[in-house]
Amino acid sequence: MRTSMRTVERKTVRLFKRIATVLSPPPELTVSQWADEYRRLSPEASAEPGRWNTDRAPYQREIMDAINDARCEEVIIMSSAQVGKTELILNIIGYYIDYDPSPILVLQPTRDMAETFSKDRLAPMLRDTPALKGKVKDARSRDSGNTILHKTFPGGHITMVGANSAAGLASRPIKIVLMDEVDRYPASAGTEGDPIKLAEKRTTTFWNRKKIKVSTPTIKGRSPIEKEFLISSMEEWNVPCPCCGKYQPYEWSRVHFSDVTMECKFCREHISERDWKSSPGKWIAAKENNRKRGFHLNELASPWKHWEDIIEDFKAAERDRKQGDIEKLKTFINTALGEPWEERGEAADDNALLSRRERYNADLPDGVLLVTAGVDVQDDRLEIEITGWGKGYESWGILYKKINGSPELDSTWDKLEQFLDKELYFENGNSLLIAATCIDTGGHFTTEVYKFLKRMERKQKKIFGIKGMGGEGIPLINKVSTNNVEKVRIFLLGVDSGKEILMTRLKTVDEGPGYCHFPINADRGYDETYIKGLTSEQRVVSVKDNRATLKWVKKSGTRNEPLDLRNYSTAAAEILRPDWDVLEKKIRQGINYMKKQPPKERQKRKGVVNSGIQV
Repeated sequence: MRTSMRTVERKTVRLFKRIATVLSPPPELTVSQWADEYRRLSPEASAEPGRWNTDRAPYQREIMDAINDARCEEVIIMSSAQVGKTELILNIIGYYIDYDPSPILVLQPTRDMAETFSKDRLAPMLRDTPALKGKVKDARSRDSGNTILHKTFPGGHITMVGANSAAGLASRPIKIVLMDEVDRYPASAGTEGDPIKLAEKRTTTFWNRKKIKVSTPTIKGRSPIEKEFLISSMEEWNVPCPCCGKYQPYEWSRVHFSDVTMECKFCREHISERDWKSSPGKWIAAKENNRKRGFHLNELASPWKHWEDIIEDFKAAERDRKQGDIEKLKTFINTALGEPWEERGEAADDNALLSRRERYNADLPDGVLLVTAGVDVQDDRLEIEITGWGKGYESWGILYKKINGSPELDSTWDKLEQFLDKELYFENGNSLLIAATCIDTGGHFTTEVYKFLKRMERKQKKIFGIKGMGGEGIPLINKVSTNNVEKVRIFLLGVDSGKEILMTRLKTVDEGPGYCHFPINADRGYDETYIKGLTSEQRVVSVKDNRATLKWVKKSGTRNEPLDLRNYSTAAAEILRPDWDVLEKKIRQGINYMKKQPPKERQKRKGVVNSGIQV
């Protein structure tokens, strides 16, 4: 009997120990500690699969652990690419699924991006991290009730939505909101308003809510992540100089290309990437704000991107900038430096352009390798500009002309055809024809333009219709459509991109790639009126519904046809995609490559005529 009682006592003790284990709170863990202990990186989602190690990128520790600071409600991350932003988001999600179950919302710019995040990043983590395995049932399981965009787990759920979806932002209360790439969000989720504010409203019922906003920035003064960062603690990752020991941030302005070093801002020593990164860093705040922690980081700190590669990316961007294309440089500033792009001097100086006009001694100055034209259709006339192009899109204004007459009349279009067949001569007597022309189809005479284009198409002439599309981010040559009554090809142009390219080129001061030449010859049409028309628009920041946008605005009292025409002429050159070296070789040989060349005479073998008949 005593033995039986002792057995019962032992079993009772073990039972209560197990109960105590189950009911006892988990050990205190921060997000970074959880990640180091439990997170596993998946082979298809990481270049370094296996156990997570925060020390691999030590700047991530403080960012993650800010989530555990009871005083902190918001975490702002304004950073470059290649610093592990997405992995930070995944670690936060994993922590809350496993350690502190909560309702979670992940907001991506679009629904498609939300689905991609779920399938390509979240699903592998749930599969390969043992602490999470089995807690979130697979969407394909019949009894899971889970979908790609909504998943439940014991004590909580996670929903992934696009910022363009009002429905996805208007349901359940949320404790944890993770907003990824906020600078790519639309201004409004449908008709419901700012998606950031809509998401934030869903957290109001939780006293311990957390809002995490992550993005590479875009345009200075209108970047949502920049706006959030400027009202945060504004923390920068600082490392000590290996020579003098003074802490300082990674700064692009102190990077030396020749020896791939960064200069210490205090002792001026040139120090290698390896030595800078071997020292333990720390975050230094510009101002106190425990409620809203903000972190800024650039690619120079990344363990996954070497400085040599960053320098090469910059050099490539600079080469494009010198040719008038600033898109790569903007991308570099945003995604490599993690800084907003600052628009400078959006309007070109018309007086400077007037003063630098030059005299041409022939139709075509030396350096021209290609000739294109742009045509604008007005109610009582056609306006045309012929442009010469050289290497690196150096340009020469050749002739600005008006053909008076109604576009309703066939005779007006006959005059245009005749004009576009014009042969243009160099001083040495060599010549070129216009290689391609772009005509605007968006005016009052669309039908007449289509008929002309169809006629030119039958004659196999490179005369293309274009239709302008306003808005940021649309490339100059966007796409081609044949959806019109004549089934002719119409190129859809991103006119804002074209204007941006042109304004950059107009501000180029050194002759060479991107530089714009204009003739002072009185008969060319490049007078003050033309120059003012060329610089008739400027880009301004407009604020609507608390969101800043950039738009092109025409100056009062000016006409913008010259600007439009140069855009069309530029588009014609872009459509052709010229090989400048090949064209230069032909010009040197005196070949007008637009003319049909006479067939080469077959060399006769000596003593043989025609079909081998002996003479």
